[in-house]
Amino acid sequence: MDKVLGMGNALVDVMTTMESDEMLSTLGLPKGSMQLVDAEFSKRVMEKTAHLNSVLASGGSAANTIHGIARLGVETGFIGKVGDDELGNLFKKDLENAGIAPVLLESNTASGKAVALVSPDSERTFATFLGAAVELSATDLSAEMFRGYQYFHIEGYLVQNHELIETAVKLAKENGLKVSLDLAAYNVVEANLGFLQRIIKEYVDIVFANEEEAKAFTGSEPKEALNQIAEMCDIAIVKIGKEGSYIKTNGETTQVGIIKANAIDTTGAGDLYAAGFLTGLIQGKSMTECGNMGALLSGKVIETLGAKITEDSWSLIESELNLS
Repeated sequence: MDKVLGMGNALVDVMTTMESDEMLSTLGLPKGSMQLVDAEFSKRVMEKTAHLNSVLASGGSAANTIHGIARLGVETGFIGKVGDDELGNLFKKDLENAGIAPVLLESNTASGKAVALVSPDSERTFATFLGAAVELSATDLSAEMFRGYQYFHIEGYLVQNHELIETAVKLAKENGLKVSLDLAAYNVVEANLGFLQRIIKEYVDIVFANEEEAKAFTGSEPKEALNQIAEMCDIAIVKIGKEGSYIKTNGETTQVGIIKANAIDTTGAGDLYAAGFLTGLIQGKSMTECGNMGALLSGKVIETLGAKITEDSWSLIESELNLS
């Protein structure tokens, strides 16, 4: 079976449940955004939220996707950079325990962490200190890392480093891999629009975007945005929250719904949708089946705090997909 290599910011998520959105105002964080912060601001966020309930887990968009794919029985690897510290060790152990081949470079800088502030309506706002993760550079990459894999999945959050992304997708293409890109938060898309449009047209086969990201990328509403993105790549996916998702390939559009879920926290919903979709694609399933697999994983991850699906939910998923 095809193997999937991921590359992204190697971050540890600190999932924090807020009693109200007042904390966002106090910290000056726009609700629903992903803000890059320095070590000092990250420390301030941790101090201000110390009294709230929080959960630690390895995270980062692409890593979340790769964890989901690995759990569905596909061989995977992950490229990232961590610090020589407790959080870096936690990240590496999480990969190894999940059966993911770690391609982790090490830095003297502290490992990155994303404090996810979860609102009562389950919207999340990220204050992300990239730390060592952002030091992953084009010179760290080699053709050897890509050999033996058929798919390469990257997160849009890496787009701040244009040289890294361009080098990675070139190496992937030179080694015959299909490239999958999950667009990052809408503000990241807006800030890197020209570069993203060029890279997608030249190198990317599969694009995942949510409604806000698709609008930031094309200036259009979901259906029209889908059409525009589909002109640039082989498969375009636009996720529209409670309405499900649109998928377009070979001029054909498919709409897929969602599963019933008791939403607690939307962190990881898009990442796990990509995991389900890509696994379906590798298994040769139809676009409808791929979308339904994405919806199933996405629906299960929002029922828990953080971007990891619970063991009980995995058992249900495996039984529904006849994997057990």
